[in-house]
Amino acid sequence: MFRSKRLLWTVSAALTLTMIAGCGGTTKGSDAAEGEGDAGSERSANPDAPLEEGLEIAFLPKEIDNPYMTVMDKGGTDAVAELKGKGKAVGPSDAQASSQVSYINTLIQQKQDAIVIAANDPNAVAPALKDAMSQDIAVVTLDSDAAKDARDVFINQASSEEIGRSQVKLISEQIGGAGKIAILSATPNATNQNTWIEFMKDELGKPEYAKIELLPVVYGDDDDQKSFQEAQALLRSNPDLKGIISPTTVGIAAAARYLSSSPYKGKVKLTGLGTPNQMREFVEDGTVTEFALWDPAELGYLAAYAAAALASGQISGAEGEKFEAGKLGERTIGKDGEVILGPPTTFNADNIDDYDF
Repeated sequence: MFRSKRLLWTVSAALTLTMIAGCGGTTKGSDAAEGEGDAGSERSANPDAPLEEGLEIAFLPKEIDNPYMTVMDKGGTDAVAELKGKGKAVGPSDAQASSQVSYINTLIQQKQDAIVIAANDPNAVAPALKDAMSQDIAVVTLDSDAAKDARDVFINQASSEEIGRSQVKLISEQIGGAGKIAILSATPNATNQNTWIEFMKDELGKPEYAKIELLPVVYGDDDDQKSFQEAQALLRSNPDLKGIISPTTVGIAAAARYLSSSPYKGKVKLTGLGTPNQMREFVEDGTVTEFALWDPAELGYLAAYAAAALASGQISGAEGEKFEAGKLGERTIGKDGEVILGPPTTFNADNIDDYDF
């Protein structure tokens, strides 16, 4: 069904381009055709449509060698295999704003049925994603959203508000509710990071946090070495710093590595979002007390099922639509095409050995 729809669309699009060219409009090869992007195609939904087998679904992480992204994409490709499709993960080795665009264009040329992307920048990737949507390729974002009109569905790991506010509560408890704190983020344009940080700032505006002073946000660009250096620079510039929040798995691990071998170990508190496997040694040696995260493999798994439901015509991305997500059960699409995985888990010395990811 999906392949035949694509063939019909291709024939129709070819005829349309021919007529436009004859009227002096934009033709293939112009700037508009190559990169500006059009609004995505309107999808129809038939909840009774079967999930198609053989779907080709590509996962495009922020950066291909990010440990968190690796786990997330593995969860996604495992789900695609479960659906008897073909899944793969491709992506850049850096998390710069425009680094994903060429990969999107290649996936369009390969005629993937769906693209699942964690966007480095919501707007930089939007024109290319709109091009994909206009060619009947389902687009799902996860972890970090793109512009809302440049994707069909966004799989959010948890409520952004819950993540942001809980991070402040964790650090406040650890520093005794008073002192200077800093935020070590990923990239300046990361949608998820910026949303969480806004909720952190709002939470810090409450009377109970009046004795906490937030320093300007610093960015490690989701690069291990740069994040390590930023953590080091924070302490050099602010030797009276009491705590650091790093809501990025690369950042929190790099900051923990610095603190663990510094005079600040045990004195400067660190929390944020990290995987149990990468943070276990720092919890065991007393560098980190508590941090949080969801299961990234389940995030990828949920995104794969959403992509398959879109590509099969079961859903369109409209609010209120439902789809089955394998072992995760039935899910309902919320406002603005958002589907939430679930609340994050807090990890500490009491429970970290219960998890392996």
